[in-house]
Amino acid sequence: MFPFIKSLVGGVTGICRAHAHPGPLQNHLKLLAAGLKTYEVPPDYSDVILPEKPKLKFMNKVPNLKKAKKERKRLWDIQGPARTANTFTTGKYAIVAMGGGYLHWGHLEMIRLTVNRKMDSQTTFARWRVNSPYKPITRKGLGQRMGGGKGAIDHYAVPVRYGRLIVEVGGKVELAEVEPILTEVAKKLPFPAKVMSRESLATLQKEQAEREENNQNPWTFKEIIQGNMLGIRKVLSPVDLRTNGRFTGKFILPRRV
Repeated sequence: MFPFIKSLVGGVTGICRAHAHPGPLQNHLKLLAAGLKTYEVPPDYSDVILPEKPKLKFMNKVPNLKKAKKERKRLWDIQGPARTANTFTTGKYAIVAMGGGYLHWGHLEMIRLTVNRKMDSQTTFARWRVNSPYKPITRKGLGQRMGGGKGAIDHYAVPVRYGRLIVEVGGKVELAEVEPILTEVAKKLPFPAKVMSRESLATLQKEQAEREENNQNPWTFKEIIQGNMLGIRKVLSPVDLRTNGRFTGKFILPRRV
């Protein structure tokens, strides 16, 4: 209705200008046309169902084990792409890890307190996409000499790989409403992270697939390691063979195909 009136007023103004009849009528029509505004249709949230408990739940600091056991470092836990929790489930926005690293209980508590305090539980819900800390991290006391066996368990952590969703947020909200909250959390994580929506994550994956499909260079990393050129397999790790050289340790090489 408003666009029709606006176009009608613009047409009358053009007729007055064409017949050289400037005066109070034309000035009034100009003001009337300038005062009209068109607004976007608000989004429809009729299909959004909020859970009974919309806030993030408390994470245990120590796993419930009968006997605590020490483990090796196993750095491959944070190398390569994530195989689980790398797609959306019920939410629309999330914090996505853009590198590997470990989350300890302090990071999880920071995420929980920040999100629960600043989000509106009447219209928004959040859920974890990572487990509670389960990997033991050992450490020796300050000033001890070398030797004496492996140190005692100091704390527990959660290994995170590239592409894993940390926290998922949804509900009757837009990205502009929750992006400042999620960005504040993402800056405090021990690895690079980014706030993404369903559409932006799908676009990122589509661009990577198109880059691999439209690649015109026949000498890709995959072809080189399959042919074992210059005996390169001697210096490659199983992670390099599995990921075709797209990762260097816990970091991704985004332009490598």
